[in-house]
Amino acid sequence: MFNSILVVCTGNICRSPTGERLLRQLLPNRKIDSAGTGALKGHAADATASLVAEKHHLSLAEHQGQQLTRQLAQQYDLILVMEKHHQEEVSSIAPEARGKTMLFAHWNNNKQIPDPYRKSEEAFEHVYQLIEQAAQAWAIKLGKK
Repeated sequence: MFNSILVVCTGNICRSPTGERLLRQLLPNRKIDSAGTGALKGHAADATASLVAEKHHLSLAEHQGQQLTRQLAQQYDLILVMEKHHQEEVSSIAPEARGKTMLFAHWNNNKQIPDPYRKSEEAFEHVYQLIEQAAQAWAIKLGKK
């Protein structure tokens, strides 16, 4: 079973921290973290991502960006990525993780969740909605235990 989930995007300051925190709320008994394929290591969540999350009663406080490494990938049962190119990047970093890497929006027609970095608050809101829908679908599939 999937007892540990790693959510991955590019910089680990917008999408993956949001997905991580939403999944933690929905699946509180599982280990859920996030990382980036080109992470802004040690950086807090993006200010606009935090603002939009706060509007939805979700806190990104205390987040620090971390780089996806082979060792990190090996610690998780499931790796959820935002875009198809992230699957390839995960595979190049940790080839053995290919089989456990899926799109975050897998249950939502395999949609890709675009990067809102340096875009409008409306773009962040749209991305938040996509992440929330996908997180809820994963929670249903994995069983809210």
